[in-house]
Amino acid sequence: MSLKEKLVTSFMAFEDTIDVHSPIHDIRTEAIKTFENEGFPSKKEEAWKYTSLNSILKHDYSVFPKHENALEFKDVKKYFIHEIDSYKIIFIDGKYSSHLSQTTHDGIDICLMSSALNKPKYRLIIENYFNKITTKDGLSSLNTAFSAEGAYIHIPKNKLVDKPIQIIHFSTGNEAALMLQPRNLVVVDENSHVQIIERHQSLTNNPVLTNSVTEIFANKRAIVDYYKIQNDKENASLIDSTFINQKDGSLAKVHTFSFGGKLIRNNLNFYQNGERMDSVMKGITIIGKKQHVDHNTLVHHIEPNCESHQDYKGIFDDSSTGVFNGKVVVNKEAQKTNAFQSNNNILISDKASINTKPQLEIYADDVKCSHGCTIGQLDDSAMFYLRSRGIPEKEARALLMFAFSNNVLDSVKIPEIKNRITKIIANKLGVNIGFDL
Repeated sequence: MSLKEKLVTSFMAFEDTIDVHSPIHDIRTEAIKTFENEGFPSKKEEAWKYTSLNSILKHDYSVFPKHENALEFKDVKKYFIHEIDSYKIIFIDGKYSSHLSQTTHDGIDICLMSSALNKPKYRLIIENYFNKITTKDGLSSLNTAFSAEGAYIHIPKNKLVDKPIQIIHFSTGNEAALMLQPRNLVVVDENSHVQIIERHQSLTNNPVLTNSVTEIFANKRAIVDYYKIQNDKENASLIDSTFINQKDGSLAKVHTFSFGGKLIRNNLNFYQNGERMDSVMKGITIIGKKQHVDHNTLVHHIEPNCESHQDYKGIFDDSSTGVFNGKVVVNKEAQKTNAFQSNNNILISDKASINTKPQLEIYADDVKCSHGCTIGQLDDSAMFYLRSRGIPEKEARALLMFAFSNNVLDSVKIPEIKNRITKIIANKLGVNIGFDL
């Protein structure tokens, strides 16, 4: 039985475990039909031309974990940004871990998707926001069909959330192969501000496939600052689809740091439904061996007087593969748009490769839009300069790579995340540099 057939069959068993009177029952039913028709994407599709899922779909994944596993904080502390106080929504093999989590309903809702789906007091938010901006492709529909657990965050208007929120999904290896499908919903109302950190972390060498979907709604003048840290085990794969809907005057920023995992596909979609707003997406990718990271971005400028900024840096070693497919669409009505897109890459190895395709679709005539990409190697003259000052070759190479990615780190607003990413980069490059960027 193929994985697709197993998932379609498993949906009937899944429905037996949930409330058929749930506000999203009909949405789930329609979604599994879409997945049955669409299936998993293949390289025949333009958006997946350089990314094949065949190597990760061959495993016999467990869809519903049979055992629950407890973790102690001391054993997983290093995966948290533990230097700061934060709200925490923690899952172990897809199940909520209450003793590792810190949630709240004190003026804001930082809790579980399962609670939001099953309690009447959340019904209005679910009906107004759930699955409203998610695309109806096969993978997103698969997640929608099995939506049961994840993070539910609602920040009412005029609230400055006092500390960041960490969302972490751990997989322990209790199953020979495990598939997880977390679903997150983030609604930030007028004039409110929130910072969120998301991580998917395997604690095992067993195959893990995570198909995650996050919907984010930034209402008028809201600020959403979102960080994705992807530094997983070599046999863990992640398909992360994030959809962001913005209203007038809002600012939404997503930083994606991709350092580890077998295959990572980031689908990041911004929809600007208003004026005077800004969308920011930045990322650093540093991979080696046979790792594969694919960034697929979309910014849709629908109304005038808005901006978007994309800046992705990639460093590729060994036989690793990078993909960047960035698209900016400017509607005819979206005059006075400023849209900037950049993808710069360094290939350290002759066997490493990058496929990059920045795209602009502009239907307005009064705009400032630019896009560009570079693919190259380290600057020999800069290397010579550093070596002539007595810096060993390995450290000199690392310094140049830090400098290459530093402008992305400059926009990180949480110092502890900046320090953590700096240390991860140093570790990836195999050096110990005695300063923070």
